Amino acid sequence: MTQLRQIMLEELERRNYAQSTIRTYIRTVEHYSQHFHCSPDQLGLEHIRQYQAAMFRTWKLAPNTVAQRLAALRFLYIQVLQRGWSAAETPYPKKVLHLPEILTQAEVARLIDATETPFQRILVMTLYATGARRAEVAALKVSDIDSQRMVVHIHGGKGRKDRDVMLSPALLEALRTYWRGLRHKPTMWLFPGNRWHTSSRPVTTKVLWTACRQAAVRAGLEHKNIHPHTLRHCFATHLLEAGADLRTIQVLLGHRDLEETTIYLHLSSKHLSATSSPLDALALGTSGDAQRSV
Repeated sequence: MTQLRQIMLEELERRNYAQSTIRTYIRTVEHYSQHFHCSPDQLGLEHIRQYQAAMFRTWKLAPNTVAQRLAALRFLYIQVLQRGWSAAETPYPKKVLHLPEILTQAEVARLIDATETPFQRILVMTLYATGARRAEVAALKVSDIDSQRMVVHIHGGKGRKDRDVMLSPALLEALRTYWRGLRHKPTMWLFPGNRWHTSSRPVTTKVLWTACRQAAVRAGLEHKNIHPHTLRHCFATHLLEAGADLRTIQVLLGHRDLEETTIYLHLSSKHLSATSSPLDALALGTSGDAQRSV
């Protein structure tokens, strides 16, 4: 498995796959091998079929997760083992679209105010103010905060795409307060790791996830499934409700396709309430009239 793993790693890196994708693909192939107690190059179509069935029946994985794992196995068989892959025999499951949880602006304010430490507060504020993914926020550098142009530079986002987002004056002031409170001023990472924020590496994405979850409990919002991506959804939905157009939101979020951004039309209360139900156009009698006619 070691040599096969090395070959797969090299093939993924040659194609410039994102590090998160590489880790997911490698873990999937390792799990596939461990499940059958056999090297993947000794496994075939029947094993893939059984593994796919187990993902649904035994491990109860979401369809999108199953599709991602199948993509990893497809890469293994085609690019690494150089074997054929039958789409008919290994169909991708239909994706399920779930509308994400959205907080009101008042709830977002409660969440920020409920953070336990100043460091957690600035992390949650940055997530909401920029609409960035948690990995993008974790990887922000000091030089990415451009107070002259009032933008935040986001490098190497999903799909290896760079983009700029607005730098909120409120966020800039909060960042300056955070900066003044640091004993050791970082030279590279805006949010350095370890408890003293002196690491040569940035914080992990788990730190941002923990900050959101702990703040949700302290704010009395534990009944809602709040995580860093929730604030990204809130960012986009609140922008839409404030009058921003979908194309602008698409650019700010770094979406490849405008269709990805249209989900926020389903989440915006302003857009939903602006459309009347056809029931309101009917000339209906009273319920008493209906009872007398029976």
